[in-house]
Amino acid sequence: MNVMIYKDKETASKAAATIIAAQILQKPNSVLGLATGGSPVLTYQNLVKLYEEGVISFADVISFNLDEYIGLDHEHNQSYFAFMQQNLFNFVDIPDGQYFVPSGVSEDPELECVEYEEKIEAYGGIDLQVLGLGGNGHIGFNEPANHFAPTTHVVDLTEETIEANSRFFTSKEEVPTKAISMGTGSIMKARKILLLAFGKGKAEAVANMVNGRISPQCQASLLQVHPDVTVLIDEEAAANL
Repeated sequence: MNVMIYKDKETASKAAATIIAAQILQKPNSVLGLATGGSPVLTYQNLVKLYEEGVISFADVISFNLDEYIGLDHEHNQSYFAFMQQNLFNFVDIPDGQYFVPSGVSEDPELECVEYEEKIEAYGGIDLQVLGLGGNGHIGFNEPANHFAPTTHVVDLTEETIEANSRFFTSKEEVPTKAISMGTGSIMKARKILLLAFGKGKAEAVANMVNGRISPQCQASLLQVHPDVTVLIDEEAAANL
């Protein structure tokens, strides 16, 4: 696990965009795993800038998102599909049909999970997976549990996660209570992983991820045994290391 500490999230996000851009330049048809939430927003803005400057193209890129709320269709402004459009896809040249987000309104969510996992495998697996980090150590929507989920699955969101995500909704009551998420096992299959964590609220989770015992109570701790993980954090998130 290569941990890189930056003065602030702005500097770290530029570094993250450079790493992703390098992946695309090295392999234009890279399969990217993408994350939502507050952590990657500045990284996506920097990627848009690199695209606008002609440094990179997304024309051959394939992307798979980590997760989606159950109960929100892709047109809902708080769906993760909409998030990706608002923060990246609408501003680069990735064609329709080359980016995938689980359906939150599938009639059979369990089947949606199986088919999503199969689609990732059909594209040869993920070359570079971008992750954020929850305050409780979750990655994707893999919450603290008594096991590591091996594949894409339906999850019940914890009260802590619902509370954290309520800032994106009009009220806490509007936040969905379930989601579809790649499993921790799915994430571990990625050839490279890039994790972003910023702010003092992430300091404990970062310390548990990097130096703690590997435990499903901190799902990100499993990343300790992945062969190629880069962690980009700011000074506040590094406070407990």
